[in-house]
Amino acid sequence: MSHQPTGPIHEHALTAGLATGLDAAIEQARKSLREGGIPIGAALLNPQGVIVALGHNLRHQTGDPTAHAETVCVRNAGRRRDWHTLTLVSTLSPCAMCTGTAILHRVPRVVIGERRTFQGREDWLADAGVRVDVLDDPRCVALMTAFIAHHPELWNEDIGVP
Repeated sequence: MSHQPTGPIHEHALTAGLATGLDAAIEQARKSLREGGIPIGAALLNPQGVIVALGHNLRHQTGDPTAHAETVCVRNAGRRRDWHTLTLVSTLSPCAMCTGTAILHRVPRVVIGERRTFQGREDWLADAGVRVDVLDDPRCVALMTAFIAHHPELWNEDIGVP
């Protein structure tokens, strides 16, 4: 699934400020994998780079088709009034549902670990004025590439392929 972005999508190098969030998201992805789930993780950071919530894909573990890493992370953040100041870091390009969640809550920046294995609705984020930074992190690529190779049926189920 490939969409042509129309807004501010940037190839971005990992900076010290994002390292904490990406490392935490990757650890969440690994946690999901250890639990038998899909290795996708997410973190929400405040403007100072402090993690305010974490989440990992729980769809397989819980049977909840909406339990993608980003939505779980947003749920774990609870009720807030500062969404417009937060950064969402995800190990993988967010799908339509997760993109919609970020847009609904007016998250101004989404940082993507990788989009080689799946490109979600980055175009929606960009069209909504969300800054999208793509890190192309080799750890994220390796996690998803290996998972998809070993569990294609579970991956296809997750992304809605019959």
